[in-house]
This record gives sequence, structure tokens and C-alpha cells, in this order.
Amino acid sequence: MISFLQGNVKKFLFDPKRIILLVNDVGYEIYIPEYLSDVLFENGIEENSYVSLEIYYHVTERQPKPLLVGFLNSRDKNFFEQLIQVEGIGPLKAANSLVFPINNIAHAIESEDFTLLEQMPGIGSRAAQKIVATLKGKVLDKTLNYEFNNNKTKISDSIFEDSKSALVGLGYRSNEAINEINTAVTNIKNLDKLTVEILLREVFRKNKKQ
Repeated sequence: MISFLQGNVKKFLFDPKRIILLVNDVGYEIYIPEYLSDVLFENGIEENSYVSLEIYYHVTERQPKPLLVGFLNSRDKNFFEQLIQVEGIGPLKAANSLVFPINNIAHAIESEDFTLLEQMPGIGSRAAQKIVATLKGKVLDKTLNYEFNNNKTKISDSIFEDSKSALVGLGYRSNEAINEINTAVTNIKNLDKLTVEILLREVFRKNKKQ
């Protein structure tokens, strides 16, 4: 089974969005969720660019052609694996539905934001209700990871975990701490020099203004 691939992008394909990733002279066709396509574009990934992807591999007797879905990191992949456990949502439908960042979808599940969930392609009112009923309280802490495998790290796991622990220690609930970190990161320009202290300072600065 294939769980991780790294190589050069040989070609971008559309409808649905896929890439051909050249790994040791073998081209792998990998489905790319919309949010990941946006991240690749924002980070200047084009043909011949080098990328590393976590891979969800799916094949069954009813679907003998292997389906490979790419993700930025293991947390996004874990979220996807939980999403496809929801009744009526298979791997292809799930891959096509991920038009928003995983963090946003996880927050929507936690807060029962059905409006956002129903904007996901293929996810109507009934499916949104099933997603919340099945996954609420199970996905939020597993999704936040800002590291992009193109040597353009946005925030490391250690900084995230230490910042979250500090906020929880100050009385924030886990999901509140994650929301605060998400917001603060978007307001910090120089992430290369990011520390826990800088991140927490931005959280407190933002809250002081409110």
C-alpha cells in the first residue's frame, strides 16, 4: 500500500483536480482536494516543482482501479479517513468535497456550522447532519498543522502544541485555543522567526482590542 510519495510534479489535471507526480521515473495520478490545490498555487508549485504528500490509498473489489488522494500532512489525511467513515460519504465524494481548509471544516463540525458544511460539493443538509453527529468532538485536535513540505514551514507542531497548552493552562477550552492560534497566525508576517512567545503575544494583543 502507498502511504507517502515525494517527487516532481509532471502535470496538473483538472475536472477533477489531480496531479501526475513523478517518483523514481514512475508517474502516480493523485487526486488533489480543492483546498490543497489552492495551497500549491499559493506556494508557487508548478510543473517540475518538488513536493511531498501523504497519500490515502483506496482499492476494493468493486473499485479495482486504485484511488490515490494527496494531503499536506498526516493530520489532514487522518481527518479524511474519519470523514469517509460517515455513512454515505466515500473516498471520491470526500475528496471532491474538501474545498475549504481542513481546519475550517473541523471548526464547522465542532460548532455545528451547517451553512459551511452544506457549501461543500456533494454535501447536502442530510449529509451535513450526519457529519456533525458522527465526528463532533473527534476531529478538531487532529487537524491543525501548518507545515507545507516545500521548505516553507508556516508553523511547527512544537510551537502549535506548546502555544495550545499555554492557552489551555490559562483557562481556554481546547477548541477555543485552536481558534485563537489560527487567527493569530494569519496576523503574523514573519513566520520564519515565530516563537511561542510571539504567537501568544499576538493572541493577547488581538483579544485586548476586542
